[in-house]
Amino acid sequence: MFPAVLWCRRTFGVFSHLVLAGFLMALAGCNFPNAEAESTPQAGRQAAANQPATVNVATAQAGDLGQTREYTGTTQPFRLVSLRSQVEGQLLDLAVTVGDAVTQGQVLAQVDATVLQANVAEAQAEVAARQAEVAQAQAEVSDIQTQVSTAKVELQQAQSDLKRSQSLFQEGAIAEQQSEEARNRVAIAAQALRSAQEQVRTQQQAVAAVQGRVAAQRAVVAGEQQRQSFSTLTSSIDGVVVERLTEPGNLVQPGTELLKLGDFSQVKVAVQISELELGDLRLGQPVQVSLDAFPKQKIRGRVTRISPAADPVARLVPIEITIPNPDGRIGSGLLARVALAQSGQSRIVIPETALQVDQDKNQSRQSSSGGKPPAERQPRSNGTVFVITGANDQPKVIAREVMLGDRNDGQVEVLSGLQEGDRYITLSSKALKAGDLIRPSILSDQP
Repeated sequence: MFPAVLWCRRTFGVFSHLVLAGFLMALAGCNFPNAEAESTPQAGRQAAANQPATVNVATAQAGDLGQTREYTGTTQPFRLVSLRSQVEGQLLDLAVTVGDAVTQGQVLAQVDATVLQANVAEAQAEVAARQAEVAQAQAEVSDIQTQVSTAKVELQQAQSDLKRSQSLFQEGAIAEQQSEEARNRVAIAAQALRSAQEQVRTQQQAVAAVQGRVAAQRAVVAGEQQRQSFSTLTSSIDGVVVERLTEPGNLVQPGTELLKLGDFSQVKVAVQISELELGDLRLGQPVQVSLDAFPKQKIRGRVTRISPAADPVARLVPIEITIPNPDGRIGSGLLARVALAQSGQSRIVIPETALQVDQDKNQSRQSSSGGKPPAERQPRSNGTVFVITGANDQPKVIAREVMLGDRNDGQVEVLSGLQEGDRYITLSSKALKAGDLIRPSILSDQP
C-alpha cells in the first residue's frame, strides 16, 4: 500500500510543477497595460456622463384633479307629516301601526263625536228659530204695505174732494171754510202715506237683519259640522307610518299628535359642509350617495337645498341631497355617505414626478414621518420644474420655480410659474441642472 501512495504523491508533484511553468510562460508572453490603459473605464464613465439625459417630456395642460370630498349624513323621509287631533274627545280607533303603508284619504283614526253631533243639532235648531223670526218680520212688512195701499187710496180720495171743493168755492156754492177743510184732509192723508212707507222701510231693514242672523247661524252650523268631520282623521299623503304616539281609549285634545307619516317616494340626506366649499355647490348639482345598509349600491342624487344660514360657531352650512327611492327600501335614520366633486377653477395639472425634490431632505423627512413621503402627508407651497428651451435639434432645460396647489392621486395643481403649452420634464434618466442638453424619449409628447 505504501508504494502506491508514494507513487501518487510523486505524480501530483510533477503535474503541479508543469502547470505552474505553463502559467508563467503565458504571463511572459502577454503585454501588460500601461497607466493610460488603466484609466480607460473611468474615461468611459466620464464620456457617458457627458451624453444628453434621456427624458420624458409632457406639455402643460389645464385641468382639474377630480377631487371629491365625502360627508356623512342621515337619511330622512322626503316629507314628514304629523297627524294631530283637531277636536277634543276619546280616541275610539287607531287603525294603523308603525310600518304600515297608507294612501291619501285613508281613514286612520276615529275620535268620539257625540258632543260634536249635539253641537251641530243645537246650531241647526238656532237656525230654525232665526228663520221663524224672518218669517214674522216679513209678515209685519206685508201688513204695513197694506196700510200704505190704504193711505194711498185715502190720499187720492182727499185730493179728489179738494179739487171738487175748490170748484164749488169758485162758483160760490160752498163756503171757504169747507174748501180749507178739504185741503187739510189731503195733507193728513199724505202724511199718513209717508208714515206707512217709512214703517215699511224700517221693517224691511229688520227683516234683513234677521236674515243676516240666520246666515250667521248657518255658518255656525257649517263650523260645527266641520268640527264633527274632524273626528275622522285621514292621511294627507301616500307614505308609511313612522311613529305611533297614542293608543285607543286615551283622551285627546286639539293638537294632540297621534301618528307620524313619512313620504319615502324620495329620501333626503342632510349634511353639513364647510363655508369654504360653498362656492363649489349649486342647486341641482349631481352627487353620489352610498349607504352602509346597501354597500353594493351607488345612488345618484342631487342637491335640492342649500341653507342660507351657516352655523356661526362651526361655520358649517346645512345642505340637503335628494335621492330616488322607487322600491321604498331606503328608510330613515340610515348612515349615508355623500361624495361631492370639487369643480373648482381649472388650473395647470402636472404629475408629482415632475417636481424636483432634494433626495437627502426627502429621505430624512420620510424617516421622520414613518416612511411616508411628505408630499402625501401635506402639500408643498412651491417646487421646481425643468422646462425645455432652445431649438428642437439641441433642446436644453431650465429650472423654473412654481407655486403648487392641491394634490390628488399623484397629480398636483400649479398655481403659477407654468403656462399652458410649456413643455416640461416628467422623468429623467439622470439628475438634471439648468442648461443641460436632453434627449426626448419615444414616450414624450411631440412639439
